[in-house]
Amino acid sequence: MKSASIISIGNELIHGQGIDTNSQYLAEKLFSMGVEIKAMYSVGDEVDSIVRILNNAVNNSELIFMTGGLGPTDDDVTRHALTAGLGVDLEFHQELLNQINEYFTRRNLTVPRRNKIQAYIPKGSRAIKNVVGTAPGIIGEFDGKLVFSMPGVPAEMHRMFEESVLPEIRRNIEAAERTVIVVRKLKCFGVGESTIAEKLGDMMRRGRNPEINSTAGGGVITLHIIAKAKTEDEAHGMALDDENRLKDILKEIVYGSGDETLAETIGLQLRKRGKTLAVAESCTGGALAESITNAPGSSDYFTYGWVTYSNEAKIKELAVEAELIQKEGAVSEKVALAMAAGAKKKSGAAYSIAITGIAGPAGGSEQKPVGLVYICINGEKHSDLQRFVFPLGRLPMRRRTVNTALNMLRMQLKI
Repeated sequence: MKSASIISIGNELIHGQGIDTNSQYLAEKLFSMGVEIKAMYSVGDEVDSIVRILNNAVNNSELIFMTGGLGPTDDDVTRHALTAGLGVDLEFHQELLNQINEYFTRRNLTVPRRNKIQAYIPKGSRAIKNVVGTAPGIIGEFDGKLVFSMPGVPAEMHRMFEESVLPEIRRNIEAAERTVIVVRKLKCFGVGESTIAEKLGDMMRRGRNPEINSTAGGGVITLHIIAKAKTEDEAHGMALDDENRLKDILKEIVYGSGDETLAETIGLQLRKRGKTLAVAESCTGGALAESITNAPGSSDYFTYGWVTYSNEAKIKELAVEAELIQKEGAVSEKVALAMAAGAKKKSGAAYSIAITGIAGPAGGSEQKPVGLVYICINGEKHSDLQRFVFPLGRLPMRRRTVNTALNMLRMQLKI
């Protein structure tokens, strides 16, 4: 199995001003090819630092992938770091400058003088064509190890990797050594990681093949089934067998597979039944409606959404009685029931979801703490009202509340 290191370059990354999505993308792509990821680095736009990290990567990996720092500005120093590490000079390539000039002329733009630097690459290396932007990639050899340097702009990097770098990697991996890795994902909701681990027992043992890992976010637990074999068919069969075993063990805890969201799951069920949905939100501020409408085809079943943040809005838009809010408080069981009933009546939808809560950081009390939320599902046969406390901070609380509401509807649709 080939080994790899990934280096993301840019001051914006180490200063917290940007998010490194390139490393995640490359790691997933390489791992699926049977390439073992040894390390992932983030480093600023400084030649000596990049050379030092490059040396570390070369010492523990056979393939090195770098992203960022290939632009035309003074802080784009990756090409200079490569020349320093390789011990060579930059070399001008007229064909690269022609490609850069063509990029601008096609768009009726004047070619900036500073872009000429992108036509220089380390002597003895090869350029990788960039069909999206101006910065060519670079393939070099560092102490017998292949180094792939690509632009930091994700759209440019993705295209370059898929079209030019992947074929190079495949040629580099000898068929006899190739290990095929198949990854399947199951999405779960309703219990924590520790409960799932207890249920699965030995199936999550380290070193097992397939290996089963878990990640969590917003209450959603994702189980990653990682199967390794000599052929794709064998690895796929192993992963599928484990997926079926997990479904048998976890039953209704599993709501989907791959990258399926709870909103997509309930959307599929509503569409199959020809039913419609409306929502009334307070503390989630429209996040529930956004999640539902992020699912393609949601216009087939989603009809109305209200963000009734104030008491006045609850009274005016959902016909919640003012006396009820005054007596019980806006964050209460009875107001949640009234919001759901009002949304269902006004929209004519088969199902409605109502949410009212205290997202914080202020507004809580001993009786009604920050993170308290009431969720009501008003369905065709009955209403389901539940109380939760998610003391997670404002944004995580809202995300967890949205997923919990969607899961409550999922469970009611199962009946």
